[in-house]
Amino acid sequence: MAERYGFPPRGPMKQTKQIARRSEMALLQSPHRLIGDGCTITLLTRAIDEETTMQSQTGKIVSTTERYAKAVATSKRIRFDIERDVIRGRSFDFTKKFLPDGLSKVEALDFLTADEKRLLSQIQGRTYANMFGLVERFIAAKVVEVGSDHRLGDQNALEALVRFADEEIKHQELFRRVERMCATGMPEGYAFVPEPNAVAEAVLSKSTWAVLALTCHIELFVLAHYRESVKADPNASPLWNDVFLYHWREESQHAIIDELEWQRIDAGLSPEERERAVTDLIELVSAVDGLVQLQARADTDYFLKVCGRSLSAAEAERVRIGVLAAYRWQYIVSGVQEPRFVKILGGLITERQADRITRALAPVMH
Repeated sequence: MAERYGFPPRGPMKQTKQIARRSEMALLQSPHRLIGDGCTITLLTRAIDEETTMQSQTGKIVSTTERYAKAVATSKRIRFDIERDVIRGRSFDFTKKFLPDGLSKVEALDFLTADEKRLLSQIQGRTYANMFGLVERFIAAKVVEVGSDHRLGDQNALEALVRFADEEIKHQELFRRVERMCATGMPEGYAFVPEPNAVAEAVLSKSTWAVLALTCHIELFVLAHYRESVKADPNASPLWNDVFLYHWREESQHAIIDELEWQRIDAGLSPEERERAVTDLIELVSAVDGLVQLQARADTDYFLKVCGRSLSAAEAERVRIGVLAAYRWQYIVSGVQEPRFVKILGGLITERQADRITRALAPVMH
């Protein structure tokens, strides 16, 4: 059953891909001219993803400390300022969609008008900002914690994790900024249900292995979401595209560090500890789904209240189902299906553990 979602058997990670430097530099040096070029972005995203491999173009195996050092160098090169680089004095254009159709799934609700679909994409975009403000609260805390393991050891690793934590704190401010900007142009009554500190405390009560697994999953679906956001869509918000762009650039490096730290922690676990960690991961994903269900319900209620007309009971139910499906796709399924996540997780767990995860995910995946 584990093969159903592509989990490979436990074993060493392959170390054979090459690092595509030229394409990466093209994006890092001039990101704005690439917005909307789907083919180019796909290639560039793949190039940055391949930085997680362990072999250089010369065929020399890259050490772990070199990978941390490379993440530090890239972090310095791509660092952005929220106001100067992302916002740039702009405000949201509420005649545009915020989330692209590939994420919002609003096109499936064919009984809604174009204006209603746009409004629903904006509500989802506002929740997206709040969701990331939430998850980056516990990610930053965990990164600070695991970074302390390197305080008197690998200084490249220490710096990489310090920069990682600093960037996550900045991302929280970015998404708080987005929430404030959304609030200025949307009707009153929106509510973000989860409380970030309470969620962070619950997540951080789980094993480090499980928290790093969830973190890696989140960072990787950010990359998938960016690929969706840059498809040619004349109705997409340019400012939202830039939020996706700059967030993605730094998260692409975080995913590398997630993998290194997750594998480092895994190497120190006994089989019994890993089994308990898998249980923790399943419980965390279940908790994420619980939050998703609560927020989908709140956002649907808000949409039905402010959309400007009364939908039939059947139409309202379709909106509820559609929003929940979109949120499950955004915050769970899009990450679970990322080949890179499947590969990393599959290299750390047994076939039986993969089957446990697959069975636990089945209700969400369908």
